[in-house]
Amino acid sequence: MSPAVEIVALVVTAAAGAGLARRIGWPAPLLLVGLGVISSFVSVIPRVDVDPHVILVGLLPPLLYSAAIRMSLVDFRANRQAIGVLSVGLVVFTTVTVGLVAWWLVPAATLAVGFAMGAVVAPPDAVAATAIARRVGLPRRIVTILEGESLLNDATALVALNTAIAAITENVTAGRVSVDFLLAAGGGVAVGLLVAAVLGAVRRRINDSVLDTTLSFVAPYVAFLPAEAIHASGVLAVVVTGLVLGHKSPTLQSARARIAETINWQTVEFVLENVVFLLIGLQLQQVLDGVRQSHQDVSVAVIACAGVLLATIVARAVWVFGFSGVQHLGSSKMRANAWSWQLSTAVSWAGMRGAVTLAAVFLLPVETPNRDLLRLIAFVVVVGTLALQGLTLPWLVRRLRLPSPDPAEDALQSASLITSATRAGLDRLDALATPDDPPEVISQLRQRATTRSNVAWERLGRPQSEVTPPAVVYQRLRVEMLGAERDTVIAARDTGTYDDAILRAALTAIDMEESLLERIDDVVPSSDSAQPAHRPPQRCEHLEQAPTVVVPRTPGACEQCLRDGTSWVHLRLCLTCGTVGCCDSSPGRHSEAHFDATGHPVMRSVEPGEAWRWCYLDGLLG
Repeated sequence: MSPAVEIVALVVTAAAGAGLARRIGWPAPLLLVGLGVISSFVSVIPRVDVDPHVILVGLLPPLLYSAAIRMSLVDFRANRQAIGVLSVGLVVFTTVTVGLVAWWLVPAATLAVGFAMGAVVAPPDAVAATAIARRVGLPRRIVTILEGESLLNDATALVALNTAIAAITENVTAGRVSVDFLLAAGGGVAVGLLVAAVLGAVRRRINDSVLDTTLSFVAPYVAFLPAEAIHASGVLAVVVTGLVLGHKSPTLQSARARIAETINWQTVEFVLENVVFLLIGLQLQQVLDGVRQSHQDVSVAVIACAGVLLATIVARAVWVFGFSGVQHLGSSKMRANAWSWQLSTAVSWAGMRGAVTLAAVFLLPVETPNRDLLRLIAFVVVVGTLALQGLTLPWLVRRLRLPSPDPAEDALQSASLITSATRAGLDRLDALATPDDPPEVISQLRQRATTRSNVAWERLGRPQSEVTPPAVVYQRLRVEMLGAERDTVIAARDTGTYDDAILRAALTAIDMEESLLERIDDVVPSSDSAQPAHRPPQRCEHLEQAPTVVVPRTPGACEQCLRDGTSWVHLRLCLTCGTVGCCDSSPGRHSEAHFDATGHPVMRSVEPGEAWRWCYLDGLLG
């Protein structure tokens, strides 16, 4: 089979497996590894030998960069203590703990070989843990910490592995280990910041989204390769570059470039991560052949594999609960941020291993004692943690009754944020508009600006079965109109009377408007969106002093709408005088009009199941 056919087969199989996993509700990494294991024993499927450098140099940098540009730098800073404890402290603890167990169980293994094995299995996979954590609805702070851990732990583990490999063939002192670690960490951060600054300066001068995306694709390698050349951590350089560029992207890139980058990286990440897990499974036959050729005793191999797997799982639990215990016994600030035993249990169980573990074990030098057995142990740890922890984590989270992100609270925060942004846009319009500007253009701009805000607030109201918000009606009818427009353009194309460039431009305009309409459903953040940073709530004396309940003057109806004979969409209650008014999506917008006329600051939703309040003066929720 030619290499081109092999690559196509891998990509198609990985995509099909990931699609099947989504359909049946299984973790994609586990299903793809299983599919690879089965395929490795099918005689008609050629053997796939993977150079570990292909994963560590070719695939790991773009996967880490893709995750880094999506992660909030603000959230990373807010949780840096917990992330550091897991990505550095836990990796070192696992390296030592598992290293001692491997030294004890693996025949002829030296202490350096044991520590090398510990470093190999120390880092949880960057994809598996967070993908499953998001799917099962873990609290967002925990998902953020797991993401941050997965970005940095590879760097710590690879530094530890390189040190252990050096110790296998030569003497290594504690001083050298410290210098190597400081060089790797400090050099990686320095290279990452330098590359981010250079690429940011270049990106400011790029207006073409294609060139911008091209720069984004080479960014992880521009950071990784120079860092590795000076013996710094290329992984850390990639992560720092991604975090900085992702944080500054709203000011460095155009909207079109950001959208293109997001879509392109989603595709690249989907293909790479799924192919990697498929490749992991395909290595089993090669690993078993090596163990058989070394004439290793089966019972010894089973005991070593089971012992290292157990040590890997237990080491994470011991460290996480130890950290939680220190928090509970520490200062008042530490106690305030301490994890409950339920959170500690979930974090300790979210330790699935993946591609880095299997690739790293292939870096062990040829003269390493029982090298083939060590490869088998690494494979068992990867598959064992994916199967044991990956399949049971959803059940565990449900049993622990951990609070998942609240969609209602998400919708409320989204509506508040969008309203603030809309008001800023309208203020800018008022400042820029002149008497010479056409009134109809100004009116159209105002209408478009308020539509997005109204849609967000409509989502907090009654079910669509009771009343259909105007934005939903607009979306439904406009989509049908665009469909008719597209059919007409296609019919004109088939007649051959229009130039192809004209036809493509017309279809592109229709597609762009339809895509914007489809994104109305994405106004409210989903449960797997990034966690907002923990910030102290803003105080509002109006919300604090306003009562929570006031007797409405016209229960279940807008007072002014009853007088005018008009309809309403959602109802709001003034907590000063009890006037019931309609929302901004209603034709009369009587709730805001009541505030403008009276200055009564706080209103409350009186829709079924809602209890949120809004201060008009301070623009805050309560």
